[in-house]
Amino acid sequence: MNKYVAPPYRIKMVEPIRQTSRKEREEYLRKAHNNLFLVPSEAVYIDLLTDSGTGAMSHFQWAAMMRGDEAYAGSSSFYRFEKTVRSITGYRHVIPVHQGRGAEQVLLPLLVKKPGMYFISNMHFDTTRAHVELAGARALDCVIADCFDIDKYHPFKGNMDTGRCEDLIKKHTPENIAGIIMTLTNNSAGGQPVSMNNLREVKTLAKKYRIPLIMDGARYAENACFIKDREAGYADRNIREIAHEMFACTDVFMMSAKKDGLVNIGGLIAIREDDALFRACQVRTVVYEGFPTYGGMAGRDMEALAVGLEEGLDIDYLRHRLDQVRYLADKLRDADMPIQYPAGGHAVFVECSRICPHIPYDRFPAQVMCNELYLEAGVRAIEVGSLLLGRDPESGENIKSPFEWMRLSVPRRTYTYAHLDIAAEAVIAIRKKSSQLRGLIFEYEPSVLRHFTSKMKYES
Repeated sequence: MNKYVAPPYRIKMVEPIRQTSRKEREEYLRKAHNNLFLVPSEAVYIDLLTDSGTGAMSHFQWAAMMRGDEAYAGSSSFYRFEKTVRSITGYRHVIPVHQGRGAEQVLLPLLVKKPGMYFISNMHFDTTRAHVELAGARALDCVIADCFDIDKYHPFKGNMDTGRCEDLIKKHTPENIAGIIMTLTNNSAGGQPVSMNNLREVKTLAKKYRIPLIMDGARYAENACFIKDREAGYADRNIREIAHEMFACTDVFMMSAKKDGLVNIGGLIAIREDDALFRACQVRTVVYEGFPTYGGMAGRDMEALAVGLEEGLDIDYLRHRLDQVRYLADKLRDADMPIQYPAGGHAVFVECSRICPHIPYDRFPAQVMCNELYLEAGVRAIEVGSLLLGRDPESGENIKSPFEWMRLSVPRRTYTYAHLDIAAEAVIAIRKKSSQLRGLIFEYEPSVLRHFTSKMKYES
């Protein structure tokens, strides 16, 4: 029996990729000012920058796109999409948006009733934190302590520390907590899952203090698969049933559908039963996204998403999906690379402060490693560390991240195990020369989400 699951699909169409020379890559990186977001995709051999919108759609999805109804209002594609979301979540109200940050832009400001409020999360991701701060609130992270011991096995390192969460509610008082956000899976913690038991405990807290509980569920199906595999009592439950139980714990669902929706663009807001919040979201959707029956999406994209949401719950797909990530993690761990263990659902997270201890956090060791990985083999990864966290909005100082991650995100249904071999070998190779690497400083630093468009140079 194979240790890793074979792909539950066969290849029907291919997209050529080209390996460049190191000299070419050096020139591409120079022109990009040492920011891999600014490197053109044609210059990337294996792109592990993100799993967001970078996967392959099925022939069923491509076929569904042909019936897209592009009506401005009342599109039949919306009603098919709405029916699918209602079936999976059990929620009454559904609003399409163009992607996850569209959902954040519409929803989060409505929960901030006055300046100085807080959102508490197991861990906010970058755009969520940015939208919290733009809404005039502060983001507080509250993941369990075991998350920070990357070598220790814990089946649900993405869990909320419920004791600390309640302490924060009491400290800031319930009326100053705009919402509790459960990120599933917990991306910034290393793509780590959250247990059903932990979700229930957080639900109890939220209900006790009358605080809205929001699921940021871009990877909710992967999380459900981890619950099936790792949590007692769920081995014989199917993924849809587990997901439905997860949704029963929360009041609002916001999703970047570019992950577990298996599409290249799209997102949604779903609200269990709060009619007033739904109407307020509708108003903001019209202003920021589009009419509420298209919300920034074409009809054909809603058709592809309606199919993709169903396919994302398929156990055979999920088994292979998680095994590809585990395969890459095992390759690196066998070579004694410091990674978040066990592997999460969508990416392998390499802890670069251990590899480059001579590079201070505000010289961004993970970004340095990502750049070197690109130069080594044309593999593009992303920094999830102090560069991504940005600056404290009050002091203006760089925030020190608890991790300096190089995130190797695996796109869905896109690469083979052989591609992952190449990526693993390149990561192992650059570790051998890590002592020679130098830190980065800014040439240009944007005020918000700086990692996307900043320009940097190496220290002399």
